[in-house]
Order: sequence, then C-alpha cells, then structure tokens
Amino acid sequence: MASWEDGVRRVVPYTPGEQPKDLHIVKLNTNENPYPPSPGVLAALSGVTEDSLRRYPDPAAAVLTKTLADAYHVSPDQVFVGVGSDDVLAMSFLTFFNSGKPILFPDITYSFYEVWADLFRIPYQKQKLNADFEIVRNDYLKENGGIIFPNPNAPTGVLMEKGAVRDILRANPGSVVIVDEAYIDFAPEGSSALSLLPEFENLLVVQTFSKSRSMAGMRIGFAIGSEKLIHYLNDCKYSFNSYTMNQAALAAGKAAAEDSGWYRETVRKVIATRERSKKELSALGFSFANSQTNFLFVRHEKAKARDLFQALRRAGIIVRYFDSPRIDDYLRITIGTDEQMDILFDFLKSNL
Repeated sequence: MASWEDGVRRVVPYTPGEQPKDLHIVKLNTNENPYPPSPGVLAALSGVTEDSLRRYPDPAAAVLTKTLADAYHVSPDQVFVGVGSDDVLAMSFLTFFNSGKPILFPDITYSFYEVWADLFRIPYQKQKLNADFEIVRNDYLKENGGIIFPNPNAPTGVLMEKGAVRDILRANPGSVVIVDEAYIDFAPEGSSALSLLPEFENLLVVQTFSKSRSMAGMRIGFAIGSEKLIHYLNDCKYSFNSYTMNQAALAAGKAAAEDSGWYRETVRKVIATRERSKKELSALGFSFANSQTNFLFVRHEKAKARDLFQALRRAGIIVRYFDSPRIDDYLRITIGTDEQMDILFDFLKSNL
C-alpha cells in the first residue's frame, strides 16, 4: 500500500542565523541593525487600539503603500508590501516564474532562492560568481524563465554597477528580472535599480525594513515595479492570503517610512563603522571584497574560518559561518556598534 508520506512535498529548508537568548552575546551574525528604529515607530505602536486589533487589517495595506509611494515618488499602484522581503520574494517566485524554463541566480547568494525554487518546482541554473565574487553580467544574457539576484550580493557584499543591471534588463525583455536590494541603503547613493523602472516594465525591485530601518523584528518588506507587475502580484496574494500585514506592522511601517532622516543617520553610522572595520580587519591579516552592505565577508590568511568561528562563539561573539563550496573559509561579520566591534577586534588581536 502507498504511504501518505509519498504525497508530501519535501524540500531542504532554509537555515536561518542563530538567535541566542543570552543578551550578553555580541551578536554579529544576522545583519540586524545595531541601532533602534525611529522614535516614531514606538509612538505609532502605542497608538494601536483595541478596536483595530479585533478587526482584520486593510488587505490592500493602503496606509503603508501610500507612504512608500510618496517616499519613492511612484504611484501606490506600483507598490506591494509583505511580511518581510522573504514573503514578497516568495510571492514573486510563485507569481512570475512559471514558464517551465530555468530561472537564473548566482551560485553564491541568498540561499532562500534555491529553497523557493525547489518548493514551487521551478527549474533553475546557478551562475558562478567570478574569482572576485562578482556577478558575471554575460551569464544572464541567455534564454531563461526569470532572473533574480541581490544587489549588493549576499553573503559577499559586492555591488553590481547599475550599467550592468541595465544590460541584463535590456537582454531579457521576455523575463521578469528581480533585483533584491535588501542592503542597497548601505551602498553609494544612486546605486538602486529603482531609477530604471521607467525603462523596464519587467523590473521588480525588492527592499526591506529589516536592515537600514532597524525593524527586523516587525517583518516588513516591499516591492516596487510597474503597475502591471504589482497587479499580478496582488492577484496571487489575494488568492493565497489576503491579510498579510497586521495592524501594528502597518502603523510602525508608516512611521518608519515617514522618518527618512532617522534611518539615513543610522545608515551613516553603520557605514562609518564598516569603513573603520575594514581597516582594522585588514591590519589583522583578513582579506575581503569591498562590501557595500552592513556586513563584511572575510577570510584570514592563516586562521581557518571554522576554527575561528568556534573560538569566537566560545568567547561570546557570534558571526556567520557557511559550510558551503567556495566559501567554507570565509566568515560573514555583521557591522555592530563601535563598542561591539571593539570587542571583536580585541579578541582577534589576542588570539590570532
């Protein structure tokens, strides 16, 4: 007899970063922002009423999509929001990658892409980064069922120039191209693909409140694209889960999006610490690509990454180690406060 397990959809799940309960841990492993969100966020949460909690939230999330549309100078019909950018990206895979042709993404990248492709039975081909961990533009100038890549890439931190992004879009008018910009606010001004939207109806740009806006715990992500793309996304969303954003998230997201000065100052502090960290780690014998994110992807000339990861963990400092081909001798280090980074540097100076 057949077993009920024969009909189970089996995938290898994504492995999230460790979330320790010990508050004394120096946590540099999941690319969270070390600074608090805008004060307006907590004020907005305190204004959430009993009445609003007992009612379903607005399925269109209009209060947030309107605020984001104003902030990014687009129509509200060009904005889609979800429960973190993971929710937005998963819905995008489900909506747009259905041609039967393989989608393309880098071999070293956000590992959730492969999980979603397996989950939704989407064929895919991983394109190899070059020796400098750069996305090779020409690898994406071939027949495909869709394209997705982070820019800057993760976990490498490398930024692709906007001209190369434009070349990929020009070569793929028949495919949806998703640019995952989770870390774009830490890159030089003008790096975002958002400015390419008027040229390309098939471009979807995905961003998040988890990094630059210090709201990883609230789970807010969004996409901006042509009205046609967003219409298709909403059709899929309303067929799957109409009420994705809760009342508290909508209120907090609106407040955060309105306070651009706060998040820009937070980004400035993270970038300053990142540039200082590059100098400190280079002096300690580490090499790394020129990260344009809120983390560094580093390799030491003598110390093995696995051994260093374990030694740091015993000292109460958590970084991220990926036991994967080509990157198993690298550590990803989130940029924390200056005080947190000093604890890391002091340990390394004493133990390398």
